[in-house]
Amino acid sequence: MDGAQIEGVAIGENGLTLTLPDGSQGYYNFWWLRDNCRSSFDAETRERTFDIFHYATTPRPAEARIEDGALVIDWAGEDHVSRYPLGMLADYATGAPRHDPADLPRRPWYSDHYPNVTRVSHPLLLESAEERRRWMEALLVEGIAIVTDMPDSDEGLTRTAELIGTIRPSFFGAYFDVRTHIKPTNLAYTAKALELHTDVPSEELAPGIQFLHCRANSVVGGQNLFLDGTAVANDLRREDPEAFRLLTEIDIPYYKEHDGIDMRARQRVIELDRHGEVSGVTISQHMADVFDLPQHVLDSYYPAFVRFGRMLQEDRYVMRFTLRATECIVFDNHRIVHGRAAYSATSGERYLRGTYTDRGELRGIYRGMVSTGRFG
Repeated sequence: MDGAQIEGVAIGENGLTLTLPDGSQGYYNFWWLRDNCRSSFDAETRERTFDIFHYATTPRPAEARIEDGALVIDWAGEDHVSRYPLGMLADYATGAPRHDPADLPRRPWYSDHYPNVTRVSHPLLLESAEERRRWMEALLVEGIAIVTDMPDSDEGLTRTAELIGTIRPSFFGAYFDVRTHIKPTNLAYTAKALELHTDVPSEELAPGIQFLHCRANSVVGGQNLFLDGTAVANDLRREDPEAFRLLTEIDIPYYKEHDGIDMRARQRVIELDRHGEVSGVTISQHMADVFDLPQHVLDSYYPAFVRFGRMLQEDRYVMRFTLRATECIVFDNHRIVHGRAAYSATSGERYLRGTYTDRGELRGIYRGMVSTGRFG
């Protein structure tokens, strides 16, 4: 049947060719067509129920035709007819990934961004889908937002986080309390300055979205330091392409040892997405392990690493402000680098309660809100 014409469809050895609505020619593999018949998916769960592994040989059409804007196939050797809207086939004609409404262009920001940080009200978030959409878009595009009017309760943080994901424990637990501890296990639990970093890089998959709910802040000092790691990495790419390459290609070790825990993971300082664009950074001097790279590699890696670290501290990038009680700052832990100035522990009270969710759930909830999905 190779090359045969059946009702305007050219049948080949492994697939068929037809004319799409825009006039272009589209080729489709027989295995792919049989696997993606609408009936292959459960109407309630939307999961695939058809098992292509039951086929020992390539499925083939007994007949194929264009009918009412769809490709219709009667499959040989089985009592089954598949119908594929031509618009659906056009979406897969080039082999490009399916459109992702959560794949929004990132908007880099600099030290003057604080007045423009997206702010959303906690009571309004709970009742308004539109406000939740605006909040999620800010996290996807700028990586940061502030929730205002937070209740002074543990439940307030939990309800906020669960709007965009499931609480994601780290080795610190499901929640963590940022205040002065008698026996601190982390620099954040002291009044000392906290260097610019991303959280828990010593976990194989560091949590994606971080929440810091300010419950009290009356101390002298302790100014919050936040910057957009993608903005810095993009500038490094322009200024020193070789340093940028090294930081995107070489993994370095991170660790956390305390109270029976020996966490270890390797991370790349600069992350790239499938488009080759900077999607985030991983940096933490206080959790960096001894670099166990070949010493001759370190001849070039260390200068690149230090240059990037020094750029992170430049005034043009660092946003400085004081988080107030009733505010919760929410940010992408794989993009936003944060720290804190030292403060006087005896000058007042400072208490932030934190937790994490994951980036994948944020994107998934956003997609469900703004699109009809495959089965819409």
